[in-house]
Amino acid sequence: MSNSRGGSTALDLAPLLDGNGSDNSDNEGKSNGALINSSSKEVRATHRDRERERDREREREEADSAIFVKKVGSAVFYGISSFMITVVNKTVLTSYAFPSFLFLSLGQLTASIVVLGLGKRTKLVNFPPLQRNTFAKIFPLPLIFGFNMIFGLGGTKALSLPMFAALRRFSILMTMLLELKILGVRPTTAVQVSVYAMIGGALIAASDDLSFNMQGYTYVMITNALTASNGVYVKKKLDTSEIGKYGLMFYNSLFMFVPALLLNYFTGDLQKALEFSSWNDPAFVVQFLLSCVMGFILSYSTILCTQFNSALTTTIVGCLKNICVTYLGMFIGGDYVFSWLNCIGINISVLASLLYTYVTFRRKQAPDKQAHLPSSRGENV
Repeated sequence: MSNSRGGSTALDLAPLLDGNGSDNSDNEGKSNGALINSSSKEVRATHRDRERERDREREREEADSAIFVKKVGSAVFYGISSFMITVVNKTVLTSYAFPSFLFLSLGQLTASIVVLGLGKRTKLVNFPPLQRNTFAKIFPLPLIFGFNMIFGLGGTKALSLPMFAALRRFSILMTMLLELKILGVRPTTAVQVSVYAMIGGALIAASDDLSFNMQGYTYVMITNALTASNGVYVKKKLDTSEIGKYGLMFYNSLFMFVPALLLNYFTGDLQKALEFSSWNDPAFVVQFLLSCVMGFILSYSTILCTQFNSALTTTIVGCLKNICVTYLGMFIGGDYVFSWLNCIGINISVLASLLYTYVTFRRKQAPDKQAHLPSSRGENV
């Protein structure tokens, strides 16, 4: 009885056990298929994500390349423009003995107004129209811009180019002190040493400057102070004003035109310039017009360099440009008087400039990977 019940039980349970086994096998097959499909989808999704990441990486690289080209291009453009205008201005004012740097500054203001005005009419450039509050928006840039140009040209006329370039390095010291005072930026010891060496070399050169001109020294020191101030305000206006770089250039020139014209008239420079005997010399006229146009190009290149680069880069370019000006200036203009002490002082200043360039360039590498440094305008003229 017991065996029969046990056998009956075995017979009854066998089909059930067989049925459950079949169901489990089917479920296991379905589960394996779902896992394969799921894995396949995950692989495809991962592949798509990798492709998207590669595309994003490629776009970032292209954007970085474009920014790099703009940075380098604007710096080279500024360096060439600054070098060329210094040489052309010196040729006009000294080699041709043009009597008025004030009239030349008026010509440079006129060129900027005409070129940008025509550019806006032909829609090549765009900037907001003149409004009642335009002057207030960009003040005090027009005054800094105008007097920087005037005193820079005055210093170019009165001094030899090697001494002019050496004394212009005081603007770096003034900028360093201004950053310390206003921004709380303390330069490294290496930067301070290189700047003080530049200034020391300039002072040694000045102590034996056989062509010493007090008026020229005064003009250059005023230009240095204006250059240091200009850097702060140009960056501030570019960041906070909707006028833009073309508007700043146009309205700076426009607002300074009438004061410059009155200054020319009351000092008698307008009369002296109009009576200059070389106006019938085509070579002089070409050089004069080139100087006027280069004034506009310099303004554009410095603002462009300010927009795409840091203050550090602009200063480095200015230092390297001044080294070329220093040595070329010994042969241009004919007003450099050689003396050993003067030459030694100039060379100390040049070597310190190279040290400053190396130190600041090395310092620039780490911060630029994380964030852009604040920009400022470089040297004028």
